[in-house]
Amino acid sequence: MSKILENLFGSRLKARMLRFFLLNPERDYSVAEVAKKNMLKVSEVRKEIKNLKKIKFVNERNRKRRKFYYLNPGFIFKSELKSLVAKSNAYPQCNILKKIKSVGNVKLAVVSGVFLDCPKSKADMILAVDSVNRRKLAKLISSIEAEIGKEVRYVLMTSDELKYRVNMMDRFILDFIKGPHDKIIDKIKIKDFNF
Repeated sequence: MSKILENLFGSRLKARMLRFFLLNPERDYSVAEVAKKNMLKVSEVRKEIKNLKKIKFVNERNRKRRKFYYLNPGFIFKSELKSLVAKSNAYPQCNILKKIKSVGNVKLAVVSGVFLDCPKSKADMILAVDSVNRRKLAKLISSIEAEIGKEVRYVLMTSDELKYRVNMMDRFILDFIKGPHDKIIDKIKIKDFNF
């Protein structure tokens, strides 16, 4: 995420929560879920939700004696804020993606979907990594999801598997590459195939 939103909204906490609710309007969340998904403290989230309720950004719902919160679909600035958030999540501003190299011998990292505001993309990221450290990858993906406020749909494979799938004209890979995408890392040189 760009520091722009953090500075604009006054804090990392507020920026993450606004982004989270704007990008996940389809369901409601408990305070604990919001805190976990955004890597924030429960006490901070509880306080900020109280503020967001005051301005009618989020609504509250009670289920089984627990409180859940969801984006108010009638919030007056919803579309403007959503547009602002989508622009801030764009790949060049998402600094944490630079850490992808730390998960192993990364041969290819290509982004689309949530990073380029392409909702039709079937995945947000394709990674071809040899000797992957799955623990580091899981931690990195969690950090990215917390930063951008949305679950990242990614495909992980080895470079050999990627080459095989390209040579077999795999529909998923071809559709991903035909759509809007940006390369973060590209060490694979596949004959007659332009990544």
